[in-house]
Amino acid sequence: MHTNPAFRQTPVPDNLAFAQARGFGMLAVNGETGPLVSHVPFLLREGAALIHLTRSNPIARAGAAPAVLAVAGPDSYISPDWYGTEDQVPTWNYIAVHLRGRLEPLGPETLRPMVDDLSTHFEGLLAPKPVWRSTKMTPGTMERMMRMILPFRLVIETVDGTWKLGQNKTPAQRMGAVRGLRGWAERAPRAVLAAMMEGLPE
Repeated sequence: MHTNPAFRQTPVPDNLAFAQARGFGMLAVNGETGPLVSHVPFLLREGAALIHLTRSNPIARAGAAPAVLAVAGPDSYISPDWYGTEDQVPTWNYIAVHLRGRLEPLGPETLRPMVDDLSTHFEGLLAPKPVWRSTKMTPGTMERMMRMILPFRLVIETVDGTWKLGQNKTPAQRMGAVRGLRGWAERAPRAVLAAMMEGLPE
């Protein structure tokens, strides 16, 4: 995580809310030959991130282990020209949250409720589309597919968040960067713009 305190003022509940809303991250553990990383959807429940992994995933075979779940949000290049002042340098604005703790395997009885909860959560974001449910599948198909995955939880011990949005710049410099992003119509991430506008006049 970035060490500048200006970018690390977001309270833990807000970092957790961001991670939950994002619902997708990079799970990393130490392996025998180096770091092991998997990109996983997840749900936060009672101080833990609920995750399922394929049986063939090296992380799944590693069993219980210290782990980090890195959740990346919107990001964008920032040109120094946008600040409107001399002696500035290029940078990158972004939001990221790291959830650290211990990855633990769960019992097989937790798998079906976990995957159903996961799909129900994300299907709910697609309203007014009717929610897809695993009960729509041909009998036996879901059970056969679930034999290829295993349930885990990351018991969260620490939460670190970096919201690097130009807080170390003056309001005028930040507004210059906002205007620059707005003019960069093809690639300017709207989520970065919205985050940078917090606390600034329109």
